[in-house]
Order: sequence, then C-alpha cells, then structure tokens
Amino acid sequence: MPTKTAQACIDAAERLADAVDALSFAEPTTHIYNPLRYAWAGHRSYLQQHAASRKKVVLLGMNPGPYGMVQTGVPFGEVALVRDWVGVEAAIETPENEHPKRRIEGFACQRSEVSGRRLWGLFAEKYPAAKDFFADHFVANYCPLVFMEATGRNRTPDKLPVAESAPLYAACDAHLRDLIAALQPEWVIGVGAFAEARAQAALADTGVRTGRILHPSPASPAANRGWAEQAEKQLKALGVW
Repeated sequence: MPTKTAQACIDAAERLADAVDALSFAEPTTHIYNPLRYAWAGHRSYLQQHAASRKKVVLLGMNPGPYGMVQTGVPFGEVALVRDWVGVEAAIETPENEHPKRRIEGFACQRSEVSGRRLWGLFAEKYPAAKDFFADHFVANYCPLVFMEATGRNRTPDKLPVAESAPLYAACDAHLRDLIAALQPEWVIGVGAFAEARAQAALADTGVRTGRILHPSPASPAANRGWAEQAEKQLKALGVW
C-alpha cells in the first residue's frame, strides 16, 4: 500500500492526466503521447516507491524524452538505470495514435536516453543505493506530454502557441503545487532554464526556494563538456549539496 504522501502524489498525477487529456493541440502537432496513461504502471511504481516521504529537494525536468519517460513512465527514465538502480520495471502499453517513427517498446527499448543516463548516472554514482538518494531527493517532470510533428520531430512545450500553452501550463502548475504540497521540499531545482522559470511562476507564493542546473541534453554544447561535474558544482554553489 502506498504511504499517505505517495498516495497524494498518485492522486495528483491522475488529476494531471485527466486535465491534459482534455486539452486540444493543432498542427504542426500531430501526435501526442501521455505516459501517465499507457506507461502508468511504471509511473505509479515510481511514485509508490520513491514519493513515499517528504523530501529536501525536487529536481524538475521539462517533459518526457523519446527514450526515457516515454518508454518507462519515469522522468528522465533511461531504461537500464530505471530498471537496475531506480528499481522500476513494469509492463508498458501502447499509446493511442502511435507515430511510426516513435514506437513505444517499454523496457525492451534498446536506445539510451542520454539526458537520463547523465542525470540518473550522476545520482547513482553519488548514491550507490537508490534509497539513500530518494531519502531527500525526488525527480519529476513539469509537463507529462510529448508533442510530435508529422515527421516524428519532437516539439517542446515552449514552442507551442500561447492559446495551447496557457491551459497546459495552468494544469501543470496546479500539479506541481500539489506535488510540492505532498513532498514539502525546501528546494525545487529546474533541470534547465524552462523548468526553473515554470517552478518560479507556479510556486511564487509558497516559500519554496528555486534554482537550476544545466540540462544534460546532448543538444547542449555545454552539457557535452562534463555535465556531471558542472551539475554537481551548481548544486553545491546553491547550497543544495
């Protein structure tokens, strides 16, 4: 049975799934994946195990990556680290309107999510036992949805028109406030500038401290020059570590 804290996070995720499913998006967005639906078994397992108690710091990503949470239901969820270190493995279903170039293979996925490998890899190096990391830390995503164009190209939430992003952000802000109310962290650390800005907007009157670390995406030249060392330095400079 989930703890009271974990159950509050599970309930919040279910409300978020309903809220974003009610939204509509126009071209060039042609395909939308909601891992809180088809990968719910993985996400619920993650919450039940690791959102079971109050935290010191919540690290917040933007939205799921194509070989991470999209496949496993776990934020930044690179398959090997999710299975072997985070301790989540679950049956993942197929999303509606699956894009032929963006197949969901779940834990059978052979592709590695570089951002997830870097992020979880740093934490696994610092905390060989995942329970020691999750005693004070939690990793979440701001937006649960993945947006794709007809070609299969990824479309990040910040590229959506205001008519689409405003109701999406309202739903995601509400969920983030629910998550923070349950986990009661001192810090919310944006993984990248977008997540930091959304955390500041959503949590302005909560007293929670915000900051950011460099996003580990291989699309970032800076992240390709020793991301782990830079992220650790940033967390220490903030006083989080």
